[in-house]
Amino acid sequence: MNTAESIIEKLKLQPHPEGGYFKEVYRSDDVITADALPEAFKTERNYSTSIYFLLTSENFSAFHKINQEEIWHFYDGSPLLLYMISPSGELSEVTIGRNLEKGEKPQFVVPRNYWFAAKVIQHNQFSFVGCTVAPGFDFEDFTLAERDHLTSEFPQHKEIIAEFTRN
Repeated sequence: MNTAESIIEKLKLQPHPEGGYFKEVYRSDDVITADALPEAFKTERNYSTSIYFLLTSENFSAFHKINQEEIWHFYDGSPLLLYMISPSGELSEVTIGRNLEKGEKPQFVVPRNYWFAAKVIQHNQFSFVGCTVAPGFDFEDFTLAERDHLTSEFPQHKEIIAEFTRN
């Protein structure tokens, strides 16, 4: 049986700025030139990237957004609850896991430019997932939410923003 500690150690996961642990496992060799990408991208991007991501119930993935869609793939552990705020301010959530009878999704796509955060549902557990991004991820595309700024943009969601931001 896998534990969070064994996965972190065996896969050499590192702390992620949003919370949790990660390791990039794939970056395509081919690139898309900046002039062929939408305006949000200032430099070239690989076609696609993929990471392992592990979150424990003692932590959370803070609200952040990226310029691309992000596909989440469930691997092991507790289901994970993902919260999203659309650019128009609509709050939604989805459970990523393997229990189809409970409506869990083993794979889910977060739309680009949505703010999103996540937590492990079960106490004293972990969620182990993979995340795939196309065009490929670059930290230049990553924005970690600042509590006051996000709350001023979406005051109707101030409680959940406070719960899933660190500053």
